[in-house]
Amino acid sequence: MIEAVDVILVAMVLSGAAVLVVGCFQFILAGLHVMRRPYARAMELYPRVAVIIPAWNEGAVLGRTIDRLLAMHYPQDRLRVYIVDDGSTDETPRVIADRAALSPAAVVNLRRETGGGGKAHAINYGLRRIQQDDWYEAVLIIDADVLVSDTALRRMARHFGDAQVGGVTAYIKEGSEPANYVNRFVSFEYITAQAAARRAQNTLGAQACLAGGAQLIRRAALERLGGELETSTLAEDTVTTFRIQLAGYDVVFEGNAVVWAEEPDTIAGLWRQRVRWARGNVQVTRLFRGVWLHRLRVGPLGGPGFAAIWASVIFMPVFMVASTIGLVVLFFSDRSLSVQAFQWLWALAGGTFLFVTLCSLLIDTEAARRCWREGLLFPGAINLALIMFGLFGPVITPLIQPQLAAVGLHRGQPLLTYVLFFSDIWLTLSIVCAYLVKRLEQSGHLRALVAPLLYVVGYGPLLCAVTVGGYLAELRGADRRWEKTDKIGRIGELVA
Repeated sequence: MIEAVDVILVAMVLSGAAVLVVGCFQFILAGLHVMRRPYARAMELYPRVAVIIPAWNEGAVLGRTIDRLLAMHYPQDRLRVYIVDDGSTDETPRVIADRAALSPAAVVNLRRETGGGGKAHAINYGLRRIQQDDWYEAVLIIDADVLVSDTALRRMARHFGDAQVGGVTAYIKEGSEPANYVNRFVSFEYITAQAAARRAQNTLGAQACLAGGAQLIRRAALERLGGELETSTLAEDTVTTFRIQLAGYDVVFEGNAVVWAEEPDTIAGLWRQRVRWARGNVQVTRLFRGVWLHRLRVGPLGGPGFAAIWASVIFMPVFMVASTIGLVVLFFSDRSLSVQAFQWLWALAGGTFLFVTLCSLLIDTEAARRCWREGLLFPGAINLALIMFGLFGPVITPLIQPQLAAVGLHRGQPLLTYVLFFSDIWLTLSIVCAYLVKRLEQSGHLRALVAPLLYVVGYGPLLCAVTVGGYLAELRGADRRWEKTDKIGRIGELVA
């Protein structure tokens, strides 16, 4: 008979699959997206839009971004582009001056001689400028490197036909060409984290984040927040999203409004970017601690479904470590139950992984053609082998036991015990190994091994390691200054 402590330990073990289970939940919700009728009150609408682009040493990418904005299928007399030059020391001032000379009515140069305060401060400088007149009806905040598709703004703006909608976010896709293994992993990640997850959040009626690369905010909603963004956190976009919804407005994801971004092509570059995001999530979790699971008081943002989605991101490493602890304790206290719990864990992980991966590859077939290998190896080759064991081990093991015994690998043999223990601790060990792969890349030695090792260890464990890095940075009170990701203009001719 299983005792209460064993039930707790087994529950800890199964928590290792929590992220994938929540992923299944999100894809089911995404499938119900059409039932919410997000376009029921949308209409062809062209509000006067002030585009704000914070720019600090973005000379390599800014010109193309401005050109794409001015080439959109949107009335040019209802669009103004304000570039906040945050004290740049490269070619940025010349690029802005050239575009302003070509389109003086559409391009406005806002130069901050004493810049460098960070993205949110630069955006607020632009917001204060556009609020000096009564022209704009909505503000589009985008990054200096993103390329908007021709119809992106038009598709976002149509949601303002519903007066309840205060903000709209686009579908940001990774568009680097040539794309290396890091870029392709990010491409697959963005399918799950945006195309699926944000449709699911539309269904729940609560959005986690107006993507910093492309967020359209209604003027009335912005003014309800005081007209400026939060500057005390590293997640000003997420804080803004929460505050808009708490002010009584809806925030929606427009999956047909595509915006292309150039993401880091090295693990170290991705680490810098994502640790900032992870720290921002920790700060948001603490800042809005009165929101979680208080649906009656704050609406859908406080619902259990949204809380589960948020927890699956912020507490991902906690679940993996808890699963390892449960397996290790059972390994020494009840070997038979340990093996059973191990099989249950990886069978659950396997079923949910296959569902999430196949749905992801179907939801955006264009991106899937680019990154299907990375999708299949997202958890890493070792985790994938454990998934296969969880799904098919109970059937295969009895069939191969005679062959194993013939070579001396019978049950109880030390080597098999070591393999079982390694498998039990792998969930947590994979986080450590992902960090070591990052350190190997930084060392400059054996660089040819970095990509193969990442495929073996997994991109998912790397994201867990990043989250741990965010925890540690917050605990030691690291500088909260926003550091931009270096971009060199590698987005290919993908914009349509």
